[in-house]
Amino acid sequence: MTRVVETVRLSGGVVRRGALAWVNPGRLFLLVPVVVSLGFLIAPLVALLVRALGIGDVVRYARDPFFLDALRLTLLTSLATVGLALLFGTPVAWILARWTFPGRRLIEVAVGLPIVLPPIVVGVALLMLFGRMGLLGRYLDPFGIQIPFTTLAVVIAQLFTATPFYIRTALEGFASVPANLEEAALVDGCSQLQAFRSVTFPLALPALVSGLTLCWAKAVSEFGATLLFAGNFRGRTQTLSLAIWTAMEVDLWEAVAIAAMLLLVSLLIFLLVERLPRARQLS
Repeated sequence: MTRVVETVRLSGGVVRRGALAWVNPGRLFLLVPVVVSLGFLIAPLVALLVRALGIGDVVRYARDPFFLDALRLTLLTSLATVGLALLFGTPVAWILARWTFPGRRLIEVAVGLPIVLPPIVVGVALLMLFGRMGLLGRYLDPFGIQIPFTTLAVVIAQLFTATPFYIRTALEGFASVPANLEEAALVDGCSQLQAFRSVTFPLALPALVSGLTLCWAKAVSEFGATLLFAGNFRGRTQTLSLAIWTAMEVDLWEAVAIAAMLLLVSLLIFLLVERLPRARQLS
């Protein structure tokens, strides 16, 4: 094979570099784990879609009230979770990125801990707090307020497990914005809120969008904490993840169809959200 060589003259001499230098045993060896990793990540999803396309009455499953009820509840609860995460998580992320105070590290640990906690532990913890004999639930019960096994319990379970993904990503986004830009805006006469709105927020927006995407994805996929804390009641607490689990015991192909539809919806939303920061940068 003829090897194409280009010569680049630099101040220190001559550097010869092959245009086909990437074709060498070392780099080919690195391609092996890349191919294996991509195959491992993509093959199950392809298998799911292929099997779903092989279902002759997949449209019937899409119109099934069992699926529609779970879809409606999942969208309602996950969007509520994202909205609450944005409302309450953004100030937390900004403070952790900008302020230095005693106990800051402890707050960071508290924010990140739910990410590594097993979902079943989260479910038990929420029951110990909001259950009838829980630390808080015992005071709510005399007023007829019961949170477990309600739609609100679904939102709480999602919020607990998903919000840390948004806060940590938003924190990195705010931390990446140079503080001197905010200070310059303040010198020019902007208030703290104006500096945040016109300088910090636009620059951190890609990270915020990524964080909200992760938050939404975690909320939609939440299973263990929701099952234990909210139960699996159709139309009230049965999300798509729980619907798939239920369908697996009754109709395997319905579970496959629902899983494939959830995959396509997730992929569509992910692609749309990924384009938002780029569209803003190009505008």
